[in-house]
Amino acid sequence: MQELIKVTVNNDQQLVSARDLHKGLAIKTRFSLWVSQNFKDFDEEQDFTSVVSTTVVNNGARKPIQDYALTIDMAKQLCLMSRTEKGKQYRKYLIEVERKWNDPQEIVKRGYAILQNENTQLKLEKKNLTIQLEEANKKASYLDVILGAPDALAVTQIAADYGYNAKDFNELLHKVRIQHKVNGQWILYKVYMGQGYVTTKPFTFIDHKGRTRSKPSTYWTQKGRKLIYDILKDNDVLPLIERSDIE
Repeated sequence: MQELIKVTVNNDQQLVSARDLHKGLAIKTRFSLWVSQNFKDFDEEQDFTSVVSTTVVNNGARKPIQDYALTIDMAKQLCLMSRTEKGKQYRKYLIEVERKWNDPQEIVKRGYAILQNENTQLKLEKKNLTIQLEEANKKASYLDVILGAPDALAVTQIAADYGYNAKDFNELLHKVRIQHKVNGQWILYKVYMGQGYVTTKPFTFIDHKGRTRSKPSTYWTQKGRKLIYDILKDNDVLPLIERSDIE
């Protein structure tokens, strides 16, 4: 079967590039407008994920551009929505890709590969366990700090633990896909909503007319601080207390 569009795999899920699909279907509408017109009936993080790809400009340099990783199901629906012969062709191709992916023999192969990878990972974890324990004994764990301070904290206070100001730390939390901005306000991605990671407290201030005003302000709970710690650690970002380059 001739490849019509590149299919990648992430977390055992097949994905295609929205830009590749837009190009393959020969959509005349510009990419950003096509996205705004057709993605509104799909759920981010479930049907598609925002990603950054690159393109080569005239001077040969690589320029970052907005792209989206689409599930096969969403890609097939977009093919239908195009109402073109290209759409039919690409949808038929994606159906065949999906059929092969779900073939029992392929499922067994993937399962075996996962087991091999897990076995290798266990060996590596065992090899590094002694080093990790030694490092844990050198400095107090940031988790001890979190567990020892059950009160919810403003992002400014957590940012200071990492050597950031609040603005840059909020951008960091956006970069690692914990939160995104909606109408000028930082909001948790849907996968983290309603799980007790944040709480709201009133923030009192004096306005320019000297009046006492109050507005709701977001604070991170102990559970939320643990989430931040785990995700940032996975991205090689550690609090100051755990950094080996700081005495």
